Amino acid sequence: MKAEQMWQTSTGRGITVAVIDSGVNAGLHDLKGQVLPGMDEAPDSPGDEHTDYDGHGTGMALLIAGTGKATGGAGTFGLAPGVKILPVRTPDRGLDGARYTKEFSETVSRGIRFAVDHGAQVINISMAVSEGSEQLTDAVKYALDKGSLIFAGVGNSGSEDKGNPVEYPAATPGVVGVGAVGKDLRKTTESEYGPQVDIAAPGEEMYSVCPNGTDLCRSHGTSDATALASASAALIWSKHPTWMNNQVLRVMLNTAGGPTDGAKRNDSIGYGIVRPRIALQNPGNPGPADKYPLPDFATATPASSSASTSESKDTSAPAKDDNSATEVSSKDSGGSVLWTALGITAVVLLGGAIAAVVGIRRRSAA
Repeated sequence: MKAEQMWQTSTGRGITVAVIDSGVNAGLHDLKGQVLPGMDEAPDSPGDEHTDYDGHGTGMALLIAGTGKATGGAGTFGLAPGVKILPVRTPDRGLDGARYTKEFSETVSRGIRFAVDHGAQVINISMAVSEGSEQLTDAVKYALDKGSLIFAGVGNSGSEDKGNPVEYPAATPGVVGVGAVGKDLRKTTESEYGPQVDIAAPGEEMYSVCPNGTDLCRSHGTSDATALASASAALIWSKHPTWMNNQVLRVMLNTAGGPTDGAKRNDSIGYGIVRPRIALQNPGNPGPADKYPLPDFATATPASSSASTSESKDTSAPAKDDNSATEVSSKDSGGSVLWTALGITAVVLLGGAIAAVVGIRRRSAA
């Protein structure tokens, strides 16, 4: 089943996804009518939350809610084209690196609270820094208590030379940390690993319309994976609007394609790769509405008052086994791998030109 078939069941209609990022270009054809008024926390950058200072936030919004309306329906389709996007623009890290790091927790925390108070069921944070804070922890708890879900990328410094640091907000208790997998269904080299990884999603060879609205751009990383995880949650929630945040997340975890060695989770893909197709077809029992399905709060210690430290997720999860498989099993009856379940097929490159880009990402006409 491809994305078009999933959309017969759910498009994410009725769900608002907050994109806390660099802004979202609301004027892009594939996002027209999809982007709500939001919040601007980047006063040093021109424009407002509908002005994207580097294109990253718009790319995430396209992955989530692109409508394909550009060039007569041949534009960029997001996984959940019925979703509304609530943009929250954060400061440009290029303006002042030290200030950006210092202000990150403060601005993101305000953004989380704003998103929750303005109806966002799902909050997408495709950003990461090395420090958390008590303020951020409190904002995450506020979101959970109000019934929202937060997804954040675990970061792209997973290669040996970059040291695989723990990054926030993905490592904050209550945030669903998202890793990236490639088309071989294994963790990508750049995707960070550890107990902060809860789930994974595709994060390789992703395509969308460029900020200029005409060219096709390629991207990769846990940012993209996070957007697909957020979109998957929106699809499920739209199909089951009476479910609570804990139930939506539990179904995502229960229907994920887990490690092939039979382990419940590992530090590369967490509890598995999201499979919205399976979750929509056979969600199973969503379980109790009032119980958070991840062990984040089981042994978490109080956040430090220091701005340079914060509580991290429960580290009692199984340690990473470097020799263990990180691919997922094909549990669905058709034997389809996740890329097909998400509606993404391989990109064929001929002579350096893109011959075909199909599935959730469609090529824009020249």
